[in-house]
Amino acid sequence: MKILLVEDEKELALSISQYLIKNEKFNCDIADNYHKAEDLCELYDYDCIILDIGLPDGNGLDIIKNVKSSEKCKTGIIVISARNTVDDKINGLNLGADDYLVKPFHLSELNARIYSLMRRLKSEGTNEIVINEISLNIQFREVKVYDKTINLTKSEFDLLYYLMTNKNQVLSKTSIAEHLIGEYVDVMNSLDFVYLHIKNLRKKLLNANCKDYIKTVYGVGYKFLTE
Repeated sequence: MKILLVEDEKELALSISQYLIKNEKFNCDIADNYHKAEDLCELYDYDCIILDIGLPDGNGLDIIKNVKSSEKCKTGIIVISARNTVDDKINGLNLGADDYLVKPFHLSELNARIYSLMRRLKSEGTNEIVINEISLNIQFREVKVYDKTINLTKSEFDLLYYLMTNKNQVLSKTSIAEHLIGEYVDVMNSLDFVYLHIKNLRKKLLNANCKDYIKTVYGVGYKFLTE
């Protein structure tokens, strides 16, 4: 899962990001101001944005408005703020925020909110995404083919999750790379690692007698084709 954390309190940002990366194996980018957050939102597609409204150089509500302006937006937004006023909460939710968490909070509660949000947005209220013989459990990071568990690496799981939640859509190599390693993709000399992950994932699925859903779109990227 690809997360953007927008938080200007450095210690809190570090604490949250370390928890999500270490315990949940999420990819987590951090923006400590409004302008960096805006830039990252334009460059990358995130599954979830954790957003502090009170930023030093802008209003986090504008980020909600910009992200949610697209009808095809699949990004969930959780507002975290020390402001515990009804107006702030209503404004955030009216602009399209999906949840609101008041500081201070337990990291385990934030984590539970993220999973709850992803269930609503990506998997119709359950922990599982099911496509024919494949079932992917978001919370337990488990993949089964014909009810038999297959062992995937973190990157292979994240790749399959990205493909399944964007089924029948062409995904560029760059967008896949961004989903797997975040903003660090900018310093990569090559995207060949995407091909290797695709190759290994496809092999494991086929060895489990799964239908070959992963199709190469030459010169562009890949598609998880179910139609």
